[in-house]
Amino acid sequence: MSSPAPNNKPPVRAWVCSPGILKAPFLDVFLPELTLVASPFAPVDAVVGWGLKRTSKAGRRRAEKQGLPYLALEDGFLRSIGLGETGAASVSLIVDDLGVYYDATRPSRLEQLIQTAPDWCDAAMHARARALIDRIVASGLSKTNMGGPLDPSILRPGPRILLVDQTAGDASIAHGLAGPDSFADMVRTARAEHPDTQLIVKRHPAVAAGRKQGCIAAADLDGVTVLDADVRPADLLAHVDQVWCVTSALGFEALLRGLPVRCFGASFYSGWGLTTDAIQTGRRGVARDIEAVAAAALIAYPRYVDPVTGLRCEVETAIDRLICFRTRAQRLSGYWAGVGFSPAKRPPIRRLLNGPRTTMRYFASASRAAASAEANDGRLIYWAGKETPEIAAVAAATPAPVVRMEDGFIRSRGLGSDFFGALSVALDDQGVYYDPTGPSRLETLIEQGGQSPETLARAAALRSRVVSAGLSKYNLAAGSVRPDWPADRRKVLVVGQVENDKSILKGCGDIRTNSGLVQAARADFPDAWLIYRNHPDVMNGNRPGMLAASAMKEVDAVADGLDISDCLDACDILATLTSLSGFEALLRGKTVAVYGRPFFGGWGLTQDRLTYERRTRRATLDALVAAALIEYPIYVTPDGWPCEAEDLVTALIAARDQPPPAAPPHQIARWWKGVTASLDRRPPPAY
Repeated sequence: MSSPAPNNKPPVRAWVCSPGILKAPFLDVFLPELTLVASPFAPVDAVVGWGLKRTSKAGRRRAEKQGLPYLALEDGFLRSIGLGETGAASVSLIVDDLGVYYDATRPSRLEQLIQTAPDWCDAAMHARARALIDRIVASGLSKTNMGGPLDPSILRPGPRILLVDQTAGDASIAHGLAGPDSFADMVRTARAEHPDTQLIVKRHPAVAAGRKQGCIAAADLDGVTVLDADVRPADLLAHVDQVWCVTSALGFEALLRGLPVRCFGASFYSGWGLTTDAIQTGRRGVARDIEAVAAAALIAYPRYVDPVTGLRCEVETAIDRLICFRTRAQRLSGYWAGVGFSPAKRPPIRRLLNGPRTTMRYFASASRAAASAEANDGRLIYWAGKETPEIAAVAAATPAPVVRMEDGFIRSRGLGSDFFGALSVALDDQGVYYDPTGPSRLETLIEQGGQSPETLARAAALRSRVVSAGLSKYNLAAGSVRPDWPADRRKVLVVGQVENDKSILKGCGDIRTNSGLVQAARADFPDAWLIYRNHPDVMNGNRPGMLAASAMKEVDAVADGLDISDCLDACDILATLTSLSGFEALLRGKTVAVYGRPFFGGWGLTQDRLTYERRTRRATLDALVAAALIEYPIYVTPDGWPCEAEDLVTALIAARDQPPPAAPPHQIARWWKGVTASLDRRPPPAY
């Protein structure tokens, strides 16, 4: 059911004659003005179908017979990361009440927009379209955005013409006043007019994926270079001098890049003086610049939804999201062989590593996992905190790339030991952030620096939001009243940890226990008001780390029932071995005394009791935040959509209006929750 339209008019009842439409995500957001009806017998005011496909034929017939509006839906020209045929969700949708953009036999809403551009495409819109074109070209975005790099060995010296194939039976061909002969004519003309030019035929991605047949006959491919692989359009367009097509939208992408385009059918972008045309519709014939056509096709015609927020958005926001999705998909692309993951961890990991070209398999044996990674040209991945001697030995010996996974620094709403799934993880191909005995990817990011001013500004804004919202790693519900501690004494917050935590085992010197930390803090700050806070896992009885009685005598107050953010705000100094709370204290501008070697120590931001030989850079706080919260981890929303740190922060803030998740009350309940968590088979969203 659709939500009410924004203009408060009652929704229009519309029969969806193409049943597959009802499976599309965010329909109620794309179509708020409609109440969608599945039954063909229900009384309706309109019919909705997928373009002019055969599945919509009955609906178009009913609309014509009963005088009902027919609303043709189609994907927008900036769609997704991956093919619709593989289930990738679209960020854009076209709703055309006049025709459909690829049907040149009659007007469409897009054609009308281009025709009337002088009426609505003013100077501001023209400038916006120009900026949009520049962004698309610079980023290399296209419709589906999952092609691979171009193999430069296929290119010959001299001029090159790209001939664009399409899928057989594509509705845009017949409705673009073309047919199979148009493709043969395109190849024949190119051979005759440009005998010394390299002709490159690009197959459609669905043809390259083996899902559909192409239109250019095998007999017409002699002497031409055929690209059967799904290649990034931007890579290809950067190496050709002209683009010839029938009705493919790749011709539009070529126009955005200023390339000459020749059309052997009537595409939506032909007939406006931008292309050399073999076919005329008889309706267009007025000159329009590329900015006007782009404004119509990319701004005014489609509707956009941000999958992460689930809200309507502008094209610029959709582009930002597609670029982030593409970067994430490329980072995760390939085969992953996992070991050391408990069954309960696997469902959240499946969502975190989800990608259109990602394959993940789990193994009980490290040697089998490594062998599989080697055989499939993939990566061996394991949970760093569960590293066994066998895993360490195999990881050191395998020629396959090795990636260690750990929780991110803004993790979830609830403890991992209580089986609340992680919403962020760090993927480290060098080591792991809490092990200072060797370099990690996070350490390298901080040491190298070099973040752009935009990234540093983003880090500053993110830090401010995290602090103002009082977020932490686990975001547990706790007492929200600020501690009433003496105002005339310096307050030192000592943060306890799980004593068998790998960060302590790997990153500490002589002081390796919470009791030792308390005694060291009392020695360093003899006149301070010493506040101790247990780690939540220790308090819940899940992990070891309770204070010895002798250490407890050094403590002036205990903060176990208080929110960690309130404690950080109220203290002057935080003392820690390696706890992430030291990083959270730095975010709040607090002095941090460090007795181990955490990732945030050794950069000139903390009072360090130990030395750091490799860390030579004096980093700014924003550079540290950029590396730790933006560049190092990956994130998903609670619904499983890949997202950025800012999106997860927004989701965690919004979740405060909901009851906090209840931790298991006892060990049997924890065991049962672990069992049920391991049975979670919900598929992650496709993107």
